[in-house]
Amino acid sequence: MSSSPYGSWPSPFSAASVAASTPRIDGSRFVGEEIWWGESVPAEKGRVTVRSSSGAEILPAPWSARSRVHEYGGGAWTADASGTLYFVDAGDQRVHRLSPGTDPVPLTPPGPSHGGLRLQGTLLLAVREDLSTTPHTRAIVVIPVDGSAAEDASGIRVVAQGDGFFAHPTLSPDGTRVAWVEWDSGRMPWEDAHVRVAGIDGGVPHTIPSRAALQPEWTSDSELVFADDPDGHWGLHRVSVDDGSVIGTPRPLAPADADTGYGLWVLGNRWYRPLDDGRIVAVRTNGRDAVVVIDPDGGVRPIDLPADGHVSVDDAHGSRVLLSGNGSRVNPGLWCVDIDSGLVVAIRGGEPTDPQWMPPAMSIEVEGPHGTVHAFAYPPAHPEESAPDDELPPYIVTVHGGPTAHVTGAASAAVAFYTSRGIGVLDVNYGGSTGYGRAYRERLDGLWGVVDVDDVIAAARGLADAGLADPDRIAIRGGSAGGWTVLSALVRGGTFTAGISRYGVADLRMLVAETHDFEASYIDGLVGPLPEYEHVYIERSPLTHTDRIDVPLLLMQGGEDRVVPPSQSEGIRDALAARGVDHEYVLYPGEGHGFRSAETIIDALERELTFLGRVFGFAPRP
Repeated sequence: MSSSPYGSWPSPFSAASVAASTPRIDGSRFVGEEIWWGESVPAEKGRVTVRSSSGAEILPAPWSARSRVHEYGGGAWTADASGTLYFVDAGDQRVHRLSPGTDPVPLTPPGPSHGGLRLQGTLLLAVREDLSTTPHTRAIVVIPVDGSAAEDASGIRVVAQGDGFFAHPTLSPDGTRVAWVEWDSGRMPWEDAHVRVAGIDGGVPHTIPSRAALQPEWTSDSELVFADDPDGHWGLHRVSVDDGSVIGTPRPLAPADADTGYGLWVLGNRWYRPLDDGRIVAVRTNGRDAVVVIDPDGGVRPIDLPADGHVSVDDAHGSRVLLSGNGSRVNPGLWCVDIDSGLVVAIRGGEPTDPQWMPPAMSIEVEGPHGTVHAFAYPPAHPEESAPDDELPPYIVTVHGGPTAHVTGAASAAVAFYTSRGIGVLDVNYGGSTGYGRAYRERLDGLWGVVDVDDVIAAARGLADAGLADPDRIAIRGGSAGGWTVLSALVRGGTFTAGISRYGVADLRMLVAETHDFEASYIDGLVGPLPEYEHVYIERSPLTHTDRIDVPLLLMQGGEDRVVPPSQSEGIRDALAARGVDHEYVLYPGEGHGFRSAETIIDALERELTFLGRVFGFAPRP
């Protein structure tokens, strides 16, 4: 074993190999004898195609299945057993039908966006969003699959409509009623969302008592199951429904000290699936994920599955279920699991990682000013390299976006890109993160820019105090809301010696003025409503205190970002330039909120590594 400084180790993980690593799975379905799944194609600027277990590409270029409903989309494709694909095209946001041997044909008129597609029998349900109206309107709709409404919206059946938000439409087995999740425009779904039920032809919906509801599913014509968190954790509940009238109250189903569900950011997430025999396959999250089978009598048994992070229960057929996600010892992937035999078959990705290069992340806890802070640590790892005995490794503290989201300690080529070179990574689930119950999530209420900053600082100092990281070489990196925490932590000063902000929030008033509908009231809960809290918005915003940023900063931004527009990063850039503070700014034309094209991913990673080497004094090897 040879010895060389941390950061300079030779690595097989190039930026290009990271960009080409296992693509993101975007839903999956049983289609006849085949399995279909959505898959991003970084080499084609992040286009989302649909592939088959037979090896065929079902959705050819240039078509891309991507929704923009609520900006983050989701649920952009579905299919029937005969092999007909229904998808939302990224370019026009119309729903299209692609039958075998034909070209795609539109099913909806130009204009509105669609997402959350759900095909049940011959009925295609969707969430529709129309931003051309004032106020903007959204609806649960039933779309004719014969194309008769392709130019005339009057042929589309509207089940429910309003200026709030809708998700997860599902049809009762007898085809007479639809259930869905709905919340007001002034709230976020994890704050106050309800299950509603109405007849397929519309009418006054009935509201089922719920607090932060997710994913209703019919288990019979008279019973619904849904996820809710009235007792501190998202868990499954049953409720009886008879002709639109609720009988009794929702009843917990196999409660646990874990969450079945998390922030409803996208429309395609599925945290559980009822089976035809009355059993339910569900994901439970407590930091990492576990998948369980819940029997009709409430008995619970675990499923042995390689994936333990961000697992989605995409589809079920008989005793087989399709599960996509990532894992601490495997690459991201898609698995078909027979819950009776225990057989697990990897359909796409899911290869075991090499523990010499990607040892499982360590789950760590440190005490911060607001309580316990959860994080995952990835120390430097290389089978043939070590560092001098008197040297401690540099570290990157990564901050996830959201902030109502979480990380799971998953193995990834993106992490190994750094750890294989001798740079540790610490991934922090700061207060406000999901996956640890409602109390942990609500720790951030009114204190965004305080609790998150305190927690990442506590995690970084805990690592340094334990002698695991060089306290003089700790950088902080994050995107979106994570970029806000990066900038806020650099304003605080004293812990991080460099920062990397990807499309980070810099000014709260600017964010509220420029952001999209879905998050228009998000800051009310995280900081406070305007105008009463304007002084807090000003005081908390990093752009107010750029004079306190005195360490090198790398800013990266998508030119087409509609969630956090370029003006945010450019405000920081201009302020640092005026003071002569070491900084770099990179604008990627055509990229939105999150980098999707291989070219951008490669350039961003290479820039980050070069930046860290320059700041921390190591020379990365090609």
